[in-house]
Amino acid sequence: MLLRSCHLEPALAVTVFVTALAVTAGRGVAGSAAVAAAVLAGQLSVGWCNDAADAQRDTACGRRDKPVATGELPPRAAAVAAGTALGLCVPLSLLNGAAAGAAHLGGMVAAGWTYNLRLKHTVLSPLPYATGFGSLPAFVTLGLPSPCWPAWWAVTAGALLGVGAHLANVLPDIENDLTTGVRGLPQRLGRPACRWLAPFVMLAAVGVVVAGPPGAVQISDWVLAAVAAIVAVAGTAVPSAAHSRWPFRAAIAVAGIAVAQLLLRGSDMV
Repeated sequence: MLLRSCHLEPALAVTVFVTALAVTAGRGVAGSAAVAAAVLAGQLSVGWCNDAADAQRDTACGRRDKPVATGELPPRAAAVAAGTALGLCVPLSLLNGAAAGAAHLGGMVAAGWTYNLRLKHTVLSPLPYATGFGSLPAFVTLGLPSPCWPAWWAVTAGALLGVGAHLANVLPDIENDLTTGVRGLPQRLGRPACRWLAPFVMLAAVGVVVAGPPGAVQISDWVLAAVAAIVAVAGTAVPSAAHSRWPFRAAIAVAGIAVAQLLLRGSDMV
């Protein structure tokens, strides 16, 4: 039940992405393994914190995909698991170095907990996502043998991916959120606005990764950007039902292109 409650798929996706970024940036086998352990612990703590904090709301919405909402897992068990994972995350993050550990704990992990416990109900709900994902390149580069800040475009692309992920994640559940009193920025904007914004924020991340790194833009970069633009437009222009997940899937597809491009440019971050 704990595995079902930890948001395992996004936790693994973020862990794999950041680990791959560490490999391309030159962290080596041991360094990349340290990155993977810290990120996974942090993501698990955020996932369990989310289910513990949202127990009453998820129960009211009839969420059958969450063990806490169905009564299969006590909220206290999820809270204890969140605290335990957070406790493990601290030394695992600092294993990457003090500066890198501070970037991860003060960026992604603190942002995730702050979102769960407070900011998801406010107009500032995108801020933790922007801060958290924008801090991940710093976590990677500050842990290099010669620590350094990442290039501006890597941080900007990460922040945009975070905001896009927030919009895409909320899009299918806006009505339930409003019914239970969650009024973050996407809920205040409404479904039609988020339907357009989610893919295009992701597309902006693609543009930053294509145009930001030094050197001439390659033909392959233009091709990826063109594909991302087509998917983004299709995600919002193609008619679909009010609760269709097609705009959500389009945003995720564009995010995948941005992530792939960021990984290809990982060595240019430093």
